[in-house]
Amino acid sequence: MRTATIVLLFLFASMSSASAEITTQDDVIVTVDSTNLRFSPSEVTVQEGQAVRFVWSGQALGHNAVADDGLFDSGEPERDVDYRFVFEIGTAGEHQFVCEPHEAAGMIGTVTVEAAPAVVIEDESEPETVETPAVSLLASLSILALVAVMRRPLEE
Repeated sequence: MRTATIVLLFLFASMSSASAEITTQDDVIVTVDSTNLRFSPSEVTVQEGQAVRFVWSGQALGHNAVADDGLFDSGEPERDVDYRFVFEIGTAGEHQFVCEPHEAAGMIGTVTVEAAPAVVIEDESEPETVETPAVSLLASLSILALVAVMRRPLEE
């Protein structure tokens, strides 16, 4: 029993790391053009569920990426950054972001998040049949005749 538990935990961990690798392949990368104090690219488009990674290293000046609407914040300005943000369902729209120390110099960007496509689940199973009791035609006529006889006034 203990061996089976260990094997299951190992398999789960393996699947989790494989899943993480898959999600990072679709990330959109934003870097820094330090010569012009700009994000590169400064405008990106993703779908809900996708991530944007803000990545730079060895910069002479510290940078960060902060959304104007507070949705994401890479933290204090640093010379080496690798910050990943996943745009969850419900975050569709345009999100402006800035490098706080260089906003006045025009270091701004936009992430446009498109709504995730609707997922259609087709149910191919047979419709559930409900069996209801039925009364035969002969039984129905017998009941109607009995009711008619009982409603007739008794002759005195």
